[in-house]
Amino acid sequence: MKLEVISKSDNREVQKLIISKIRDLINYKNLEPGDKLPSERSLSEKFEVSRSNVRDAIQKLEFYGLLKSIPQSGTFVANIGVIAMNGMIDDILRLEEPDFKSLVETRILLELKTARLAALRRTDEDLKQMREALEAYSDKVLNGKDAVQEDLLFHLAIAKASGNSSLNALMLMITPEIITNFEKHHVCDKGMARSGIKEHQDIYNAIKNRNPIEAKEKVKVHFKMLYQYCYNIE
Repeated sequence: MKLEVISKSDNREVQKLIISKIRDLINYKNLEPGDKLPSERSLSEKFEVSRSNVRDAIQKLEFYGLLKSIPQSGTFVANIGVIAMNGMIDDILRLEEPDFKSLVETRILLELKTARLAALRRTDEDLKQMREALEAYSDKVLNGKDAVQEDLLFHLAIAKASGNSSLNALMLMITPEIITNFEKHHVCDKGMARSGIKEHQDIYNAIKNRNPIEAKEKVKVHFKMLYQYCYNIE
């Protein structure tokens, strides 16, 4: 009988179980870099879990560079030694879901860098996307509507303008969880949202004017207010 996933917490535990079993399988069969894993269906039947659970676990290991999936060919062990692989999997299994504060802290660190790079590298098309996101945010705020998604789209546009695909990917990774938590905890009130219009405009102007120092400083101002409001951190 396959394990049933009834909550996000349960799903994490199932994923950890599958990752552990994949590690044991690699060790038991002495699989070398480049060797192929059994199919998702075979692993699903062997581990008595759903194929979607297996797929999620494989994708996580692939994200960390331990496996490599090739369309129409299968999933293969990455070019990394067994000792390093076992150590990394142990670390992955110990990882906990980041709390909201950790997500915001990570976002701030990323955005201080992306705003600076965006001011140096932005294109006219990047400015157009930022402007559209800013206008959509302003329109919703001024009409008393929730604008969390538009807010984050503006910041994602900045990440894209940075020209750094790794920073952009990291922002994309944490954005869905941030949206969920903003809406869950009702983080920003209307006053903060309205002040956010000017703060976003200031960031946009600094990037438009190709001023990396000012862009970074405006991001600091923007997030300092959020921090003081949410966490009472000076």
